[in-house]
Amino acid sequence: MTAPAQTRIFPVRGPAALPRRRGRGDRPGFLAYGLLSAVLLGSAYPLWWSFVVGSGTNATRGETLPLLPGGNFLANAATVLGAIPFWTALANSVIVSSVITLSVVIFSTLAGYAFAKLRFRGRDGLMVFVVATMAIPTQLGIIPLFIMMRQLGWTGQLGAVIIPTLVTAFGVFFMRQYLVDVIPDELIEAARVDGANQIRTFFHVALPAARPAMAILALFTFMMAWTDFLWPLIVLNPTNPTLQTALAQLQSGYYVDYSVVLTGAVLSVVPLLILFVAAGRQLVAGIMQGAVKG
Repeated sequence: MTAPAQTRIFPVRGPAALPRRRGRGDRPGFLAYGLLSAVLLGSAYPLWWSFVVGSGTNATRGETLPLLPGGNFLANAATVLGAIPFWTALANSVIVSSVITLSVVIFSTLAGYAFAKLRFRGRDGLMVFVVATMAIPTQLGIIPLFIMMRQLGWTGQLGAVIIPTLVTAFGVFFMRQYLVDVIPDELIEAARVDGANQIRTFFHVALPAARPAMAILALFTFMMAWTDFLWPLIVLNPTNPTLQTALAQLQSGYYVDYSVVLTGAVLSVVPLLILFVAAGRQLVAGIMQGAVKG
């Protein structure tokens, strides 16, 4: 009795097994690149226009769409440094923005984790109250807040700018919305089974998962604190201002040299540009991770 011949079976590569070639329809076309280029130019031109006018004279702003910079930027920058306490204002802005950003990120992450993953009485009602406070205009609280700061003796000090914004409703809502889906409940229960308390669960489970959202919140908070103008203008002294309120002093008087004003505006934007260049990759990674989570 002869053994049956062995049949060698070769895998058949069907359409699903073949490598998918990237067709022309999958690539961004001329229209997509054109729209992106138009948005980029439209977003960058105001900053470039400010630099062009700041590098020229006061008559430069009267030109129609100036494109080429002049040679007076360093001279106008020297005028800005001599007209206002620029370095003091810059240091105050760095201190205020850094402390506010650190505080908002820490407290918002803690509160967002509590609202997202902890069960306690009144949780939903408190969250609704936090969100409802975002609908109240900030200007309504300026007068009582100023009276409170004057009674405490904090007017003219940086603490009067920092204390009211140690935590924001937007930060709590943002972190809650991010953490409610990104952390499975089973992962928290597994940490509790292993003997971890709430603090260890937060630092070892929630905090690593929240880092992308924390980076985005930090960038947005720093930018809002850096560009804040109204409250520092009210509560601080002209001799101890933030950078934005110090730049307002360039427009005092009957004659305003807008080339000097825009030079100061460009100088105030440089730290933000450095921050976005340094943290841009983390920002994009956080946005993409938040877009594909779940």
